[in-house]
Amino acid sequence: MKKTSSSNKGAKVDRRKFLTGVAVAGAAAVTTDAKSAILPNGEPTPERVPSAVRPSTQFAQAQISTPTVTDAHAGHPGLTHGKPGSDYMLDCIKAVNIDYIFTNPASSCRGLHESIITYGDNKKPELLTVMHEESGTAMAHGYFKVTGKPAISLAHGTVGLQHAAMAIYNAWCDRAPVIMMIGNSLDANQRRPGVPTTHSVQDPAAMVRDFIKWDDQPTSLTHFGESMMRAYRIAMTPPYEPVLLVLDEDLQEHGVPEFPRIPKMAMPSPPAGDPNAVREVARLLVNAENPVIVADRACRSQAGVNSLVQLCELLNATLVDQGGRMNFPNMHPLYARGAAPVTQADVILGLELNDFFGTVNEFIDSAEAQQEPRTKQGAKLISITAVDLYMKSNFQDIQRYQPVDISIAADSEATIPSLIEAVKMEMTPARRAVADKRGQAAKEAYAKSKDRTRADASAQAWDASPVSSVRLIAELWPLIKNEDWALVGRNLGNWPTRLWDFKQHHQAIGGSGGAGVGYNLPAAVGAALGHKQMGRLPINIQPDGDCMYAPGALWTLAHHQIPLLTIMNNNRAYHQEVMHLQRMSLWRERRMDRWHIATKIDNPNVSFAKLADSMGVAGIGPIDNPADLAPALKRGIDIVKRGEPVLIDLVMQPR
Repeated sequence: MKKTSSSNKGAKVDRRKFLTGVAVAGAAAVTTDAKSAILPNGEPTPERVPSAVRPSTQFAQAQISTPTVTDAHAGHPGLTHGKPGSDYMLDCIKAVNIDYIFTNPASSCRGLHESIITYGDNKKPELLTVMHEESGTAMAHGYFKVTGKPAISLAHGTVGLQHAAMAIYNAWCDRAPVIMMIGNSLDANQRRPGVPTTHSVQDPAAMVRDFIKWDDQPTSLTHFGESMMRAYRIAMTPPYEPVLLVLDEDLQEHGVPEFPRIPKMAMPSPPAGDPNAVREVARLLVNAENPVIVADRACRSQAGVNSLVQLCELLNATLVDQGGRMNFPNMHPLYARGAAPVTQADVILGLELNDFFGTVNEFIDSAEAQQEPRTKQGAKLISITAVDLYMKSNFQDIQRYQPVDISIAADSEATIPSLIEAVKMEMTPARRAVADKRGQAAKEAYAKSKDRTRADASAQAWDASPVSSVRLIAELWPLIKNEDWALVGRNLGNWPTRLWDFKQHHQAIGGSGGAGVGYNLPAAVGAALGHKQMGRLPINIQPDGDCMYAPGALWTLAHHQIPLLTIMNNNRAYHQEVMHLQRMSLWRERRMDRWHIATKIDNPNVSFAKLADSMGVAGIGPIDNPADLAPALKRGIDIVKRGEPVLIDLVMQPR
């Protein structure tokens, strides 16, 4: 029960100091004698009381005081009567098989926090400490893209949710089912004065409701149980999106005689395409002279990749992978990059395209903002996407409206198997011969393109100092190609997909979705956590400016012993913005010698190796001589294979 002594009335309480003080007070009030651990019904609970529960001497002495329960409550015993509500909340979370909860600790979540670490023994779910709510949410985002399982980001009230907002928006745009939870105190009569009241809000979700799929603020434990099941179902039904549950402080902290029953949950099947529409799509594809399939966030599993390969091989259709996920093996003869195949297609099938308009139209970034169609006259356009089942109007992640000839509102991965069967039914011997001819041409073109790519790589500033992008990617490949590797960070100038052999769905996770800077490093941490379970070698090519948004993610790596090879793309500037300024100066015919203002990250240069060392991550560098690159990469890989994180500070060319 919440009580406030007269001596504390009106006190201003910092959320982190407040939680720390309460933790020490609570620990000091518990004796090490297991016989004193008594439930309200009089039964001892030795299994809930470790043999040494008092705080360490060093930690206890760091506090101003260690009040007893009696001191804090002016004679009232201050014990929870019955079963703590947050224990039931944890039982519900366990029921949906959540592995991890990323959190920056706070008083409004202290009930659930204590339940996780004591009642739940900090196992499945396990709490991971993060230095910023945006980072914790991005970690949950990255974790999902590797494992296919949602994680929880637990934040504090108004301020925690505002910190997390950018990462929530990235997850929204990237169709990632992060489960957000925040603490809040709705009842003014129960709120503590000062900061706890300042951090409370009547409608927390209003701040992010335009870019979450669903939210609720349960007012009872029964309500919470139902909402937890609903939140999981909604988040994990395509289109995947973030959801938000608001946890009332009193509901967490008060006790009840008995817990409600945990609701049963059955997951709905992903929505598949209408059979008649699928058959019509199959007819168009089979009878096309040059069918092209464009995929963005089409595949969420290896099974999806395998199905897409089967469909493309059946048609010998070119596959353009836009890279929202790992959709297709990049060394397959039918794999293509860029917009060139779209210009020659007579039928274009878009699978979970974020921007169909931008796929079939060319926009030239000029003073006149020129745009023109990419497609040839009469080309048929087909869309299969679950995004049509759920979208909102305010934020323009839905991009421009693109008219199409057939639109199927369904999950593409769930629809491809039926499309394969429909294509088989439509395929005649004559059309098989046409498809086989396309396939042979694709194999011949692929063989030539491989030679050109190798030649391009060797000609791209190989000996330049600072180090070029292509030198990094080419030097790294021989060191990882025989490992179970995965790229969890930036696809540097598309050189990895040009030089490395991507075969498995887990080997690439795509971008941030919303292009919010500060995503790459924490998302790589979350992805590396997913790979840790499988013993893989995760590789993060890390933009320097992005790291400076949330460097505390490095501490989480070290603290939770998550192996990750981070290679800092240290070009000492926000170079995309450099190019924007140069372009504006060119349009306006102005001087071009001031582009460095508010874009460079130098004077002083950031020592990322020292930054990593300061947070417990092995730091190597800075390195600007290409001759030193391969030895540093080998050393870094050896460290990761020992189960530790490492950061290589690599000074690189601007682009």
